[in-house]
Formats: sequence, structure tokens, C-alpha cells
Amino acid sequence: MNRLPAWMGALDRKLVRELWRMRTQALAIAFVIAGGVAVHLLAAGMLSSLQDTRRAYYERYLFADVWAPVVRAPQRLIADIRAIEGVQAAATRIRVPAIFAMEGMSAPATGEVLSLPDLGEAAVNRLHLVRGRLPTAGQRDEAVVLQAFADAHGLEIGDTVPATLYGGRRQLTVVGIALSPEHVYAIGPGQFVPDDRLFGVLWMRRNALAQAVNQDEAFNEAVVRLSRDASEPAVIARLDRLLEPYGAPGAYGRADQISDAFVSSEIDQLATMGQVLPPVFLLVAAFLVNVVVSRLIAVQRAGIGLLKAFGYRDRDIIGHYLKLVAVIAATGVLIGGAAGIWLGRGMAELYMEYYRFPFLLFQADPADYATVVGVAMLTVMGGAALAVRRAAALNPAEAMTPAPPPDYSRAAGAWITRIKVLDQQSRMILRQIIRWPWRAALTVAGIAASGALLIGTMSMMDGIKVMIDSSFTVSNPHDVSVSFVEPRSRAALFSLAREDGVLAAEPFRVVPVRLRHGAREERAVITGAPLDGSLSRMVDTHNRPVQPHPGGLVLSSDLAARLRIEAGDIVEAQVTEGRRPLLALPVSAVTTSYVGSGARMGIEDLNRAMGEGALVSGAWLTIDADRTGSLYARLKEAPSVVGVGLQGDAVKRLAAMLDENLGRSILTFFLFAGLIASGVVYNTVRISFAERQRELASLRVLGFSRADVSYILLGEVAFLMLLALPLGAAAGAGLAWYLARAMSSDLFRLPFAVAPATFGMAGAVVLVITVVTSLMVRRQIDRLDLAEALKTGE
Repeated sequence: MNRLPAWMGALDRKLVRELWRMRTQALAIAFVIAGGVAVHLLAAGMLSSLQDTRRAYYERYLFADVWAPVVRAPQRLIADIRAIEGVQAAATRIRVPAIFAMEGMSAPATGEVLSLPDLGEAAVNRLHLVRGRLPTAGQRDEAVVLQAFADAHGLEIGDTVPATLYGGRRQLTVVGIALSPEHVYAIGPGQFVPDDRLFGVLWMRRNALAQAVNQDEAFNEAVVRLSRDASEPAVIARLDRLLEPYGAPGAYGRADQISDAFVSSEIDQLATMGQVLPPVFLLVAAFLVNVVVSRLIAVQRAGIGLLKAFGYRDRDIIGHYLKLVAVIAATGVLIGGAAGIWLGRGMAELYMEYYRFPFLLFQADPADYATVVGVAMLTVMGGAALAVRRAAALNPAEAMTPAPPPDYSRAAGAWITRIKVLDQQSRMILRQIIRWPWRAALTVAGIAASGALLIGTMSMMDGIKVMIDSSFTVSNPHDVSVSFVEPRSRAALFSLAREDGVLAAEPFRVVPVRLRHGAREERAVITGAPLDGSLSRMVDTHNRPVQPHPGGLVLSSDLAARLRIEAGDIVEAQVTEGRRPLLALPVSAVTTSYVGSGARMGIEDLNRAMGEGALVSGAWLTIDADRTGSLYARLKEAPSVVGVGLQGDAVKRLAAMLDENLGRSILTFFLFAGLIASGVVYNTVRISFAERQRELASLRVLGFSRADVSYILLGEVAFLMLLALPLGAAAGAGLAWYLARAMSSDLFRLPFAVAPATFGMAGAVVLVITVVTSLMVRRQIDRLDLAEALKTGE
């Protein structure tokens, strides 16, 4: 640092020397800035990458805007569908549920088989072939398999997949492996998390699939792409009128398409993360810059006066200190930019494991870089401006005169230092805090912010655990759910109950409806269940069962909110299958449902309202875990069974996903919170040490031990940390509440829950960071040159 280039001006040389002397402090501030920049780039970059990838993928492979299922409609209707105003392209197809008996797995895998045109590619929802080819026209047993399912079972070209379609067993030969825009997030009906082993999708040529399921010259689903200026509600209304005579339950748009709904939910969560977290880092960085520059100006008070006396103008002084801050901020921006890109690429790889895009490259938009650089620089420079303004206001003659010593006697709270039970060192600690109340308050706020960030992040895990416990252990404690091709008599339930390994069985009836209340309408499913059942039930937020009154409905709170309906109101339920009766049902209760939207009533009441006798759509089973083999084998072969859900496997899969995904996220935010805490604590202790070197040296000369002097220096930050812990806990609870609301979607509601262990863990982490960071500064006390320190004025 002594051999600086000759072309550098005096102030620039001074700047370089100051940066070298305070390099550790400067890096601590830069890392806090880097945390805010990295989080912003991670969230904004991943958000734009996900949006751009989805948009490009959907456009390239002609993803549908509207789906219109029917029971069975003649193929000739395709011309009428294409003639609807606003329809850009349309196709009809066959879509049937299937059960796959996969080798090496006793449990039945469920899924669906979709038809492809007999010639060429589909006009809507095209496939992206990863390897292989499309089935050959006229070949009855060739199929393309979804890549996730193929990878989970190690399927290659030429392998066979045993599939049961409407009771008929087929051996399908794999000729291609593909991705589909419809199955970016491949999840089966009723599943909470994707399980690639248990849910698969296959595609066959239309004639081959039609012959297998008796749909010649017919279709059971139309898919439509809309023109740019089309009205989706108007097109859906026209489709419903056209297809109503053919058993159409009602068309729906992308918002209700399960795969796209999950991707949209992830995009919303990324947007929330980008809005909440970066400001915390940047505000803390602005505080640190203000404190450091204020202290630097106070120390260099006489030097500033001397510079002015030699003719340096106010703008030269201001520019000098703003340059120093700009270097620190630029360092933080560069570190944060590199970290954000690195973390973003890692997250993109993680997303590719769950969101099956042909490609997903992390690439932040140039506007994101410009925004974060601009906001970071403005925030940090704003924090510096308050301190730099004092330097410009100094009068040369006044500045070169030592500042008068502070008078503690009349300061607010000075009476605390006169409490007799306090020892001398503790009084010195309190006087230091009273001397700099604003700095002490901001230190408390910075430490509290790190604790709040930890609590808010870990609370998401607490909320998910509550959601899992309520949705699986309490609300749905069954082991297996079995769905039939169509509603059957109760004899099917008795047959299931007698199967080997079944310990208990309860029936359910599922009826698709359109719920109306006033001018509002929602697509929903009414589930009929035994009123005294124990294998599946709706519960409230305290896990207490909520039962409907005779003939009444229990609605989930999100569905009731969309319909603007309360307990005691009457809701119209237009059934969209069979005879399509219009039911007027009283709402008995409204309760919170953490997963999906629900409407439930007694199964006897639902069957009575339908007027179709005692029918069941399936059953919930409790099974003996040691005797599942024969049961699963029978379910694979049963012609009436169309779906099998394994509750235990879903819970295990969810736990594994949480450990992998949230574990990484929480570790990342632990590091970010650590940056805030260490940056605040280190700068607080380091500034206090720099200001009090002469005082501490004097105490050492007077006979105080190193431990006594260390207590005076570090006791301040310890006291402030103790004040910050309860504030951080309160702020963390508030952040947890906000994140629970912001992260919730139509697919799930994240409950607000913060476990006592979360508060304890966050407090322990802040304590450890404070101790470790403080000890780094304490080493300087051991190396303190007493003679040199006593020579200086400060």
C-alpha cells in the first residue's frame, strides 16, 4: 500500500489506504449487499427463466388453452368445434385411465393413455420425442411413454408395458419416449406430490386405442387452442352448449389444468421471494454503511478540516467518501451477481427433476441486472449520504479542534448507569449504548432481521409438517384408495372388504358438479362419505372432524370464499354426469382444507339426491402391510378398477421431496441470514473497538485484565443481541404468517405454524454467529499495542 502509482491523486491514494485498512469491515458489508443481490437475481432470474421456458415450450408444442371432456361424442363434431369464434385450432382425442403392472413392483401403477392422430402429429398438444419414434399407423400395440415414467422403471425402446384398459389387458411395446406440455408436472388425480413410479402416461394411435376401449368414430375429449383476441369464457360456454347432449361435465381452461397450475404456483412463489427478501439485505447494508462512514468521518474530523484548509471543496470531500462506498457496493454487487447466477443454475437443475421441460436454462434478464444494481447502489449510497453530509458541513477551524467529550449525565436513560448493583464495567457498557442510541437500535434491528429470516424460512417446513399431518394422518388415515371405472353397487365394496389383507373398508361416491351462488359459479366435486367414517373426513384447523347435517354440505374455506357463501346459505349444484339433476343443498359448515378444494356430504344423502340407488365410486382401505402382495395382484387384474392411490407411498415421497428441496433452500437461507448477523455484529464490535482503543488501553494500564476489557467491549453486543432475540422472534412470526399466506395457492393452503424448536434453532444460530464473530475481534485486544494506542487521541 506504500507504493501507489504516481498518477493517482492524493484523495485517491487516501481512498486506497483506507479501503485496505478497513478491508474486513468492507468485505462484511459487501457480503450483506451480495446476499440481497444474489436473492434478487436468483428469484427474478429463475422467475423469468421459468416463464420464458414455459412460454416457448407451450408455443412450440401447441399447448391447449381449453379442455372439454365428454362421455362419448361423435367425431363429426370436430367441424362444429373448429367453427366456434375464437378457436384457432382444435382436436378430438380419446383419453382413458389405465393400470400398469410394472415388473419388479408389487404395487399397481396408475395413469392414462391418450390417443394420437393416425397420421402425422397432433394439431394440439404435440409431443417432444426424447428418443425413438411415434407409433406406426395400423400397429395396435405400439406406444410412446412419458419420460419420467420410463426413467423410473428403466424402460427402453422395445420394452413392453402391461396395461389394463377398461378391463382389457394389453402388452404395449415402447417405440418412443417423450415429454408433453400437458405433463410438465406429472401428477395423478388425487396425488399430492408426483411419484414417477406410480403414475405414467402413454400415447397410442387413435384407431388402436379406439378399438381397445370401444370408441370407434367417437371421442371423449376435445382440446382447443384460442386465437390471440379470443374470450376464453365465451368459447367455453359455446363448447358446453355444443357438447352437453353427449355427457360433457364442462370445459375448463389452463387455470384448472393440474400441470400448469403447479407451474403457475411455483412462479407465484418465486415472485414472492423476490419481493420480500432482497429489501431486508439492502436495508441492513445501508445501515452498516451509514455507521462505518459516520465513524470514519468522526475519526478523520481533523483531517477533513485540514483538507478544506488546503483548498479542497465540499464536493471533493463528498466525492471521496462516496467513492469509498461505491467500491464496497460494487464489490458486493459483483459477488452477489456471481453467487446469484451460480445458485440460479443449481436451482434450474433441481427444477428439471420435477418440472419436465425439454430445456430450462437459468438466464436473468438484463433488466433484472440493471434493477438490482441500481437499487443496491441507490440504497447503499443513500445510507452513506446521511453521514457524508456531515463531513461537507464541517468548518475547517472547528474540525481541526478536538470535539468536546460527550456528557452522559443528561442523556435519556442515563439513570440506568447509576444503579448501584451494577459493576463499573457494566456501567461502561450501558454508557456506550446510551451515547450511540441510534446505532444500538439499528444493531438490534439487524440482528433481529437475521433471526426473523431464519424463523420465516424454517416455519415453511413447520407449516408443511402441519399440513401433512392434518391431510394424511388425521383427515385421511387410510392406506389405499380404490376407484372404479363407473359408480357400482355396494356389492363392489363388500367384495373389496373380503380381499386378503384388507382390515377395513369405507365407501365413497364422487359426483362432478357446478356449484352456483348468485352470479358466481365454480367447478367442483362433491364427495359422499359415511357420516360416521374414520378413514377419510374433513377436519378444522384444530383437527376436529366437521360433519355435515343430514342433506347438507361441508365446503372448504377457499371454495366458499370464491362462491361468497357462508354456513346456512343454499348453494345450487348442477350435476354434470348421468341424468344431471339440479340440487339445492344447504351449507352446513365451512372449514379450512389445506390441500385442494372440497365439498362433502353423507353418502346416503348424496345417493338419495342423485336418485340412482346405493352406488359407490370407490373405497378407502386400511390394509395389513405384510399381506399386500395378493391384494395388489388382484387390483391389477380387476376390470372394474381404474385407479389405486397409495397413501403411505405418497407420504414417503413428500418427505423425501421436502428433505431434498426445502433442505437445500433452508441451508441457503441459513447462509444468507448468517451474512446479515455476522456483518452487523462484526461491524458493531469493530467500530466500538476502533473508537475505544485508547480507553481500553488505559484500562489495561490501570490493571484491568484482558477478560475485563473483553467484557467491556463484547458485553455491548451481547446485551444488544439479547434485546434482538425477542424482537427477531416476533418479526419472524410475522414473516412466517406473511409467507404462509403468500405461498398458498388454489392447490394448497400453507398453515401458519412456528414450532418452539424453530425459535430455539434460530436463536441458537444467531448466538453462535455472534460469539464466533465477536471472538474474531477479541483477538485484536490480545494484540493491542498499549503504548501506541495511548499516543493517539482516539
